Amino acid sequence: MSIEIANESGLAVDEKSIVSAARFALDRLGVSPLAELSVLLVDLDVMADLHERWMDLAGPTDVMAFPMDELDSARRPDAAGLGPALLGDIVLCPEFAREQARKAGHKLLDELHLLTVHGVLHLLGYDHAEPAEEREMFTLQNRILSDYREARREAERRAAQRTADARLLGTVGLGEPGAGGDQGQGGPPGGSAGAPQ
Repeated sequence: MSIEIANESGLAVDEKSIVSAARFALDRLGVSPLAELSVLLVDLDVMADLHERWMDLAGPTDVMAFPMDELDSARRPDAAGLGPALLGDIVLCPEFAREQARKAGHKLLDELHLLTVHGVLHLLGYDHAEPAEEREMFTLQNRILSDYREARREAERRAAQRTADARLLGTVGLGEPGAGGDQGQGGPPGGSAGAPQ
């Protein structure tokens, strides 16, 4: 699965972790591993411009999703049997999301994970305009986020255990090839192998 990310927001964020959350959501939804997705992080002015131009709403917002026109709108891209697809673009505004995170009482990165999963669901045809649609989308969003957080915690626990085991056994030092058994392999930000990407 190809996920490109570009940070033009002016804020330093953990881009690998955002890609990890997007990949986890797409995997959970059974989207083809040949699918392509783009994530763009922008500042308030750019997001306000996009929001007004595409939604006819003034001011910035937290996330916008731009599905590719070539997708068959008669069925979701996560439907069985769908081959490679250009899913589209997710645009995030970290500066806008920072205030939402503060109000929700969690970290900015947690909010960006939530918005990334939300954007993925929109690209796949989910919506929240009607109450039944909202229940379906938010239930799925919450389940994916919960599973993602649990997978990250488990990966961090395993990585800490490997590090403790290596120290106890007096084997390879931290950061050296072979430390913990699988350095250099994919994993979530922070180097914990085995978690969703």
